[in-house]
Amino acid sequence: MAAPPSSSSGSLEAHHEEEDRTLNPPREYNDFVSTLPLEEGWVLTHLRECQGFWFSSFMLAGVMAVRQRLKPRPDDLFLMNHPKTGTTWLKALTFAIMTRSHHPLLSRNPHDCVLYLEGSFAVGEASRIEAATPPRIFSSHIPYSILPDSITGSDCRMIYVCRDPKDVLISWWHYRERMRPETMELFCEGRCNYGPVWEHVLEFWRESRRRPEKVLFVKYEEMLEEPVGSAKRLAEFMGCPFSPEEEKEGVLEDIVRLRSFENLRNLEVNRTGRRKIPVYGVMNASLFRKGEVGDWRNHMSPEMARRMNEITQEKLKGSGLILENASLEAAPTG
Repeated sequence: MAAPPSSSSGSLEAHHEEEDRTLNPPREYNDFVSTLPLEEGWVLTHLRECQGFWFSSFMLAGVMAVRQRLKPRPDDLFLMNHPKTGTTWLKALTFAIMTRSHHPLLSRNPHDCVLYLEGSFAVGEASRIEAATPPRIFSSHIPYSILPDSITGSDCRMIYVCRDPKDVLISWWHYRERMRPETMELFCEGRCNYGPVWEHVLEFWRESRRRPEKVLFVKYEEMLEEPVGSAKRLAEFMGCPFSPEEEKEGVLEDIVRLRSFENLRNLEVNRTGRRKIPVYGVMNASLFRKGEVGDWRNHMSPEMARRMNEITQEKLKGSGLILENASLEAAPTG
């Protein structure tokens, strides 16, 4: 195996593909990952910088394995996003649209129905990717510029969901961390898992403008505001639109209603179950908190929100994309 280059930013092209695919975590990348810039400011994970983005060391090995081992098929669908922007809900909705079935989601968490691409490779379960029944749906947080050419140069479709960065930070805080001054500072500097969030969003935004037939860009806030219209748009992009008969029979509305955030949260499997894949090791309930727009107002001061908005505006300047909620009014305290 060729030695990785000495570049401080790292290169995911540094390794040759191995013929033997084992079910063990891809330890062959460990030495290379250990040479990359390190960030130790987060409580529960250390990050490594590679090609302008930050990853947990564990997940970075999975990302590298995806680049070298994944063999996508033309009808594969990839659900892409930065963490904490609506992953679970998007998985449930697209799975129900594709299969026209509710039953698996009544007893299985959406993350068990739609596999986490780099997570599966990171824990040595690449065989599950190969064995998935077509048309296959996978989710991933890999930035567009780091995706393998086998995906970006193929006919595969991608759906990208984004969210106000202020709500992303608060959602991440509740899920894994507790708010400390360092937490927000690291997030604002882009030193967060799969961050910087703004560059992550911009890459997919630009690609959606260049290839709208292959990359669908949606906003979490708009999906919450117009769930039926959003589901219809998703189905059309996915190549499985609802027929006039289905719409007349209320199939579209049923899927949206049964796959709503509130209904998913109240299912037994999501209230008491535990994630099976060791990437998470957490209770399913932690994946369903509020799902609201603007919850940052309950946790951020106007000054904090103003700073986040200023950074977002600066990062997205000239792109035509607007992410931040302009209102800086915080919830009353006391």
